[in-house]
Formats: sequence, C-alpha cells, structure tokens
Amino acid sequence: MRSSTPAGRAGRPRSAAADTAILAATRAALVDLGWSKLTLGDVATRAGVAKTTLYRRWAGKNELVVDAVAELFDELELPDSGSLAADIEGVVLQFATILARPEAASGLMAVVAESTRDGALRERIRTSIVERQKRLVLEGRARAEARGELPPEPDAGQAGRTVDLIFDLVAGAVVHRTLVSAGAADEEWVRDLSRVLLTGLAGTVQEPAAPR
Repeated sequence: MRSSTPAGRAGRPRSAAADTAILAATRAALVDLGWSKLTLGDVATRAGVAKTTLYRRWAGKNELVVDAVAELFDELELPDSGSLAADIEGVVLQFATILARPEAASGLMAVVAESTRDGALRERIRTSIVERQKRLVLEGRARAEARGELPPEPDAGQAGRTVDLIFDLVAGAVVHRTLVSAGAADEEWVRDLSRVLLTGLAGTVQEPAAPR
C-alpha cells in the first residue's frame, strides 16, 4: 500500500497498521454511505483513530478515496499462463472482478467525476492508480518478448507510447463495459477483447462460408 503525503512533513512516523485500517474503513464507508455522505469523521470512527490522524495523511476526502481504491488495484497480478493472450485474459478478468466490487465502482466513479474540476486530484489518480498499474503492461510485454511472441521495441520513446496505448485500451474498455454500459466482462467478452488487441479488427471478422 502506498499513500502520498507532502515530502519532508515533520511528525511521528507513519503507522502501516493505521493506514491499512483507514483505507479499509474508507471502502466500507463507501459501500454503506455512498460518496456524498462519506466523511472523514465517519472513517476515523470506523478505523478507531483520531480525525487528526487522517488529516496528517490526507488533505481531504478526494485524496483518501483515491488511495483506498488504488490499494484494491494493487491486488492485480499478471498470471504466467504460457501465452500473451492467456496472460491478458487472466489479468483483465481480475480487473473486472475488482471493478464489480461496490467500493471500487463507487469510489472510482466518484473521484473521476470530481477530477474533471480538480487538476490536483486528476494528477493523484494518474500517479496512484494509472502509472502504478502500467507495471502489468511492462511485465506482460517483457514476458511476451522473452517467449518470442512479440519483437523487441528498441526505441524507448515509442515503447513508452505503446505501453500507454495498451493500458488505455484495456482499462478504458473494461471500465466502460462494467461501469458505464453495465455489461458482463465475462470470459467470452474478455477473449474477444484479447483477440482485438492482438490481431486488430481484421482478426475479428469471419470470412463467409464458400458456396457449395
């Protein structure tokens, strides 16, 4: 778990146990109360800490919820399933499962909405969630190159843009599917997504059967 506070702030050392309790209490409050009714006071009571403890760690509710949701996404692991397609399908199914949790769905949607008018919050989402989870794309690409499934990408700038694009495609598709269109990100859908990523749209079009 990684929570951000201003560098060099004086005071007592952070308690990892307190941080864990606070973030868990935040997720529980999201489920019970919803975004609009959640307060730092309620979170402090649930976590068994003083309200000042929260303010020493987080500037307000927005930042606290981002970190509480980010901790859920830190559970993601890229499986080593023997092929790039299977690895993609495995991690996407994990991602969809996390997004199906009420605390993840309500928390993520709320902070994304708030970030449209708060540049600092948008940056926190980027650093705490997006940039941290790009590790999965980097790991998957390195593994696929080692297997000979993908060619190396020697240009560092282009490699970085490719990582960004892959992450945007996968995360955007899964978030839209589960939270916007409320469709099932089941194994069939995930296989279709993986096929589009690996072969492009041409790979999803079946040739008509030849006339007999």
